[in-house]
Amino acid sequence: MQQENKLLIEIQNSISFTITDKKIGIAFSGGVDSTVISKICNDLGYDITLLTIGFPGSHDILFANNVNDYLNYSHKILEIDDISFDDIASKIRKKIKTNDLSWNENCIAFYYIAKLAQSLGIKTVVTANGIDELFCGYNAYKEAIEIGENEVLKLMNLKLENELKNLSGWSVVNDKLHKNFEFDDFNQAFGFMARASMHIEKMNHHPEWFNVYNKLTVDLMTHDAGGITQNDINLAKILNSL
Repeated sequence: MQQENKLLIEIQNSISFTITDKKIGIAFSGGVDSTVISKICNDLGYDITLLTIGFPGSHDILFANNVNDYLNYSHKILEIDDISFDDIASKIRKKIKTNDLSWNENCIAFYYIAKLAQSLGIKTVVTANGIDELFCGYNAYKEAIEIGENEVLKLMNLKLENELKNLSGWSVVNDKLHKNFEFDDFNQAFGFMARASMHIEKMNHHPEWFNVYNKLTVDLMTHDAGGITQNDINLAKILNSL
């Protein structure tokens, strides 16, 4: 029970620190992760609206509706137009410049979630996407848990390896994510570091970096875990996007 309470407090603190708007949307599928986050945000006093997207009559919409029958929260649904879907998916794929299925699926889903939120005047959307490792919401993690801790770690490492393949310019050096950035001059390098620092402080996850004139070396690892974690992957993605 102590560990569960500690995890709950960590999630509550993370949400309270990160989310300053009181009126928020929750990307809601009715799954374990989005349901838990919805309940926590509601208990924290946020004015929440559940946001669900899917094709007309799809299992996604039906399941989300069924789960919210128990929660009884404000719930809005956007039905995807299958006529325009292919064109939108194609534009997103060209924008993110990758054929990675997971990236495309997530970006398409969040495009529609953002569209629904905008139509409702909601500026902040909370998602639990990616916390299946914590709640074992997917069968792969359920099966791994039954085998033992080593199997869970093995599965998580495989996931990290897959993520690494899609990180342009990054490699693993001395058990850390490593990348060398080069800019036109010092001002450009310093500007990059300044922009990055805002995201770094928000994540409360700090890199090891070294700057000389127009060159910046960045190493990422999670010291508490003793190696590379999803936090490092996420920060690397942010740095690549700046």
